[in-house]
Amino acid sequence: MGSTDQGDDVLSPTPEQSPEALRRALLALAGLPDESPALPAHLRTIVALSAAVVGPVDFASVTVSAAEGPRTEASSADAAEEIDLAQYAEDAGPCLTALRSATTVGVPDLAGVVVWPGFRDVAWRYGVRASLSIPLFAGSGAPVAGLNLYARDVSAMRQLIQRVESCYAGDSASTTRLDAGSEQLLAGLAEALRCRDLVQRALGVLMDRENVAVGPAYRRLVDATTSGSSLTGTASAILRQHLN
Repeated sequence: MGSTDQGDDVLSPTPEQSPEALRRALLALAGLPDESPALPAHLRTIVALSAAVVGPVDFASVTVSAAEGPRTEASSADAAEEIDLAQYAEDAGPCLTALRSATTVGVPDLAGVVVWPGFRDVAWRYGVRASLSIPLFAGSGAPVAGLNLYARDVSAMRQLIQRVESCYAGDSASTTRLDAGSEQLLAGLAEALRCRDLVQRALGVLMDRENVAVGPAYRRLVDATTSGSSLTGTASAILRQHLN
């Protein structure tokens, strides 16, 4: 189970500290409008649960873009935020690459890192030997955050990195079974990606049907969704109408 060695900015895990709760939180995030006021709370929950239930993870944080530059929306420990800050100072590192490129960035062995010296040195000082940054999506399909997972155990983290990279590549087949928290992280990410694909297909229908660009189509989808409901329900209804 994830580490409880946390600093002064500790995020208290949700009352339901179960691996299943992490899967549900990732799926719920995928159905939120990007501008939803509930988004920060969802990100905090994901960070707290990732640190609490994902076996290889000792620290977790989440990076978001802001007008003044990238910032850490939530962290499970001071160490995670310090490692993030080292990347912001150089405007380079796995968390920023994941957020900006919408790709997973795994660092299976920190000792071999040469391109991000600030990140490497601060992470090493906190005992981190491997990391994984994962782009997280909300309703529009664009990354809204980068989830940063920091680990002391290189071998356990390497397996998680391989599974997450395969998930984002669309390859879910694996004979390697991980701990319950890691498996629920993977399940949540896979379901979130399927949710994103469903919404994107619905946006394509709206664009064709109403002869609008993707931005206005997305606004129509959001406007048609009841406040507090998931965009996936509206997207599913649009696709059903299209097929009938």
